[in-house]
Amino acid sequence: MTTDENSSLKKLSQRELNEALNKHAKFMRSQKGGQRAMLKFCDMTGLSFKKADLSQADLTGSVLVNADLSNGDFTSCCFFACDLSNANLSHANFKRADFRGAYVAGANLTGADLASADLREGKIMSQGSDGLLSNRPRNNQDGEASFNTIFTGAKLSETNLSGVKAISADFSDADMTGVTMSEAVFTGGNFEGANLTDADLTGSDLSDANLQDTVMRGTVLNAVDMKGAKLDSMIGDDLTKQTLEQSGQDIEEIMANHSAWVASGGKNGAQMDLSGLDMRDAINLRSVPMTAFKALETNFMGQDLSKAQMQSATLDGSTFRDCKMIGADLRGSSLQNTVLNRAELKGAKLSGLRFDSPNGAGVRVQRTNLSGSKMRYADLQNCDLKDSILMGCDLTGAKLEGCDLRRADLTGAILDKTDLSAANTEDAILD
Repeated sequence: MTTDENSSLKKLSQRELNEALNKHAKFMRSQKGGQRAMLKFCDMTGLSFKKADLSQADLTGSVLVNADLSNGDFTSCCFFACDLSNANLSHANFKRADFRGAYVAGANLTGADLASADLREGKIMSQGSDGLLSNRPRNNQDGEASFNTIFTGAKLSETNLSGVKAISADFSDADMTGVTMSEAVFTGGNFEGANLTDADLTGSDLSDANLQDTVMRGTVLNAVDMKGAKLDSMIGDDLTKQTLEQSGQDIEEIMANHSAWVASGGKNGAQMDLSGLDMRDAINLRSVPMTAFKALETNFMGQDLSKAQMQSATLDGSTFRDCKMIGADLRGSSLQNTVLNRAELKGAKLSGLRFDSPNGAGVRVQRTNLSGSKMRYADLQNCDLKDSILMGCDLTGAKLEGCDLRRADLTGAILDKTDLSAANTEDAILD
């Protein structure tokens, strides 16, 4: 939905919304003065519905971008053709809700309950002066005004999607870890790049679905119909890589040798080298001192690396998909062609690492190199990326509020659905 389209909607204040919520609560209790909430075609960007009960309410065609619907009850609520991008829908009840044609890209639905919700294809509608609804193309594009329900990049971990109808819905790049999807219909759905680790799809229909590059580790697929589905590059138990234990290496010995190597400037001990290993099940990895270590094409998927010390590391080609890297220190590291999709990098340090020149001639900056990396829907809020190299980096849907991109090189970067307005881009190189 464009800005021009939003301007035609009724703009609600928080006070006005609160009045509607109060009247709806009375309506649900059959009290005097109660009134069902009819909030169709309203602009409610950024408003709070937290813990509200809007069961059976109608929000058709409204904009709820960045709104907070967490912990609310929206049973049988109508979100037909709504824009819920980047909204907080965590731990809310959406049983039997109507999400047809809704745009939920980048939203947080962690722990939400969407049992028997309707996620089928819908149409974007406009209300004419006569009060009637008519087709309205999304983003002012001409042609068929019918759209799939979009959950691209959304956080859906531990969500209940049992019995939903989600024909042609788009779940690409979504985090669906531990989702319950039993007896659901996902015919023609797009799950490319989604994480379905430990999900339960028992009895579901995934015929003609796109499951390319999905993570299927521990996924329950009993009685699932996958006729005609695209299954290329699905990621399960990575049998091509050894675990640290299988490689016969001892982490304590590796750490001791690496510490000696760092302290002696490379004269003693040995550099920690985890290249080619599957580190997904390594325990307490973030507590290991990893300054200047090497890990080429290593799988760290889903690891908690918050506040890890990884300065001057060589990590090219490695996978950090769905990793928690809050406050991690990666200054001066090489992360070329890494996968950081959906990684949590709030407050992480990815700026250049400064060294005094040995001849006293000045300061040398070793830039963090993320060129060619995939950072789709990564959370980079308040991340320090000063002087970093982001050439050709895919930042689709990434959160960049408060991100420091001064003097960063974003030549050729993919910035689809990426908002740079709240980031510091002073002297950054942008196409």
